[in-house]
This record gives sequence, C-alpha cells and structure tokens, in this order.
Amino acid sequence: MSEWTDAIVGDRMTVDNQFNDRVSASQFSSQEWGLIMTATEFEIENPDDPDEARIVADTSSLPAIMPELENVRSQMAAMGGAPGGGAGGGGGSGGGLVDSIKGALGLGGGGGNDGPSDEELEAAERLVQEYAAELQAQLESVGKWEQVRVAYQE
Repeated sequence: MSEWTDAIVGDRMTVDNQFNDRVSASQFSSQEWGLIMTATEFEIENPDDPDEARIVADTSSLPAIMPELENVRSQMAAMGGAPGGGAGGGGGSGGGLVDSIKGALGLGGGGGNDGPSDEELEAAERLVQEYAAELQAQLESVGKWEQVRVAYQE
C-alpha cells in the first residue's frame, strides 16, 4: 500500500504549506504538529466505492505520543521559547531544566495529570482529520483522487 502514499508526496507538501495557518491558529506548535503527524497513518475508507471513498487518519498511535508533547514544551521553555498556545496552560508543574531532564530520563511527574489532557488528544485528532479532508480535496482538485483510490486497493 505504500505505492499510493508515494504517489502523493508532492500533494502532501502542498497541503502542509496550506495547512500551516491552521496549525499556527491551533494550540499546537509546529514541532508538536510534526510529532502528531509522525504518529498518524492515512488510510482510504471505502476505497472500492467511488462515491463513499475518503481519506481518514488513523490516530490510534496518538495516545502513546501525547506525553511527548509535554517534553517538547519543556524543551522549548528551557531554551527560552514560548510553548505553542496550549489550551488551559501548563498548570503548575514548575517546568525548568531539572524537570525537563528528569522527564527525559523518565523520572519526572508522579501523578497522571502532568501530561496532555483528553481535550488535547481530541484537538489533535480533529486537526489531523481536517488535514485528511484537505489532502483529499487537493487530490481531487488536481485530478489524482481516482488514481490514488484505485492504487490503495491494490
């Protein structure tokens, strides 16, 4: 199935550029978005039905990487950069270099409330699904959708 993803590399780059504004307006930094996209696989739902086929994002790996978003924020804060947006803020973890080192070593944070929330996971899933819809729209606009849909089935 990698043939279909290989065929859309240029289209993904186009959508990436177009999607930058949405990422900037979201609670995620570009580094966090990159991590989210790394954990996302794209599939075509109902590929055998031209009327119902659509690109969807498989976000089943997102929960596993969501704690890493906090590490990205800690590293950005330690370097003096402002973490990206963050709905609800960091919430009293203190941060700092020692905490980010402890976190990187797996020694930090005792409670389960230090990492990203369920709302943040839902926001990531929503944004990735929006990206999938934009990708399909891009493929349709350049006349590649049918070819990609058929290639997915092979």
